[in-house]
Amino acid sequence: MIYSMTGFARVEKQSDIGTMVLELRSVNHRYLDLSFRMPEELRAFEGQLRERLQQKLARGKIECNLRFAPASGASEVLVDEAAVKALLDAVKRTEDQMSNAARFSAMEVLRWPGIIQEASLDENVLGALLLDTVDTGLERLLEMRAEEGKRMAALLRSRLHQISEIAAQVRQRRPQVVAAMREKLQARLAQLEVDADPGRLEQEMAMIAQKLDVDEELDRLDSHVRAAEEVLTRNEPVGRRLDFLMQEFTREANTLGSKSADAETTAAAVELKVLIEQMREQVQNIE
Repeated sequence: MIYSMTGFARVEKQSDIGTMVLELRSVNHRYLDLSFRMPEELRAFEGQLRERLQQKLARGKIECNLRFAPASGASEVLVDEAAVKALLDAVKRTEDQMSNAARFSAMEVLRWPGIIQEASLDENVLGALLLDTVDTGLERLLEMRAEEGKRMAALLRSRLHQISEIAAQVRQRRPQVVAAMREKLQARLAQLEVDADPGRLEQEMAMIAQKLDVDEELDRLDSHVRAAEEVLTRNEPVGRRLDFLMQEFTREANTLGSKSADAETTAAAVELKVLIEQMREQVQNIE
């Protein structure tokens, strides 16, 4: 199955401890490039997240954005009694050395750094919620990439069929092209009013025909078409292999154009280049 490297997925999951929100964005990239944005309480799970993504994705620039909002009352507010006693003792000693010392409220005590400590969430529960959210997000991302991949594969198959048709047309016209070259050469000799040696004329025609022979290029085009069609049936990442085949297609189209001896063959070579460029643009986005 062909997968596009472009996709997006958003997942929001709620539990007793809070709400987890995940956004996955994927664009084309030569390799697999993972980046994460998440709150500090989730950083401990980054290694597991990276492993999860690497198991399912082969190429692409992936942005993974995570947000977590604890449920109301999910975290109990704890007061460090020892810290409160130490603070008040320090205040009393300071007041003993002062006159008319201003009193302060209990809320001011609670605002002192280190007095209030939030109870940490259960790491196992938090990790389970996180990984469940990521698994769902990955599934949706892959579904989107697969749908886009189907459309891209259909377009590529259509272009490959057109390339085969153009190659067949050029091959069918080759005898006509050679015959036209013979007539053109004979017409020039007639204008010069000279008697050409038939053997020499045939030798020159054979040399010209050999220089302009494109049968090998047409055969390779057909071979590349078959190879690309086979690659599109594979159940693995094939983007790099297809990219290599696009280079081979371009090479044969360029050679065909350079050997062209008539306007129709030149037009065929140009049309091939257009089709190949359209395929190349699509292939750049295939995993």
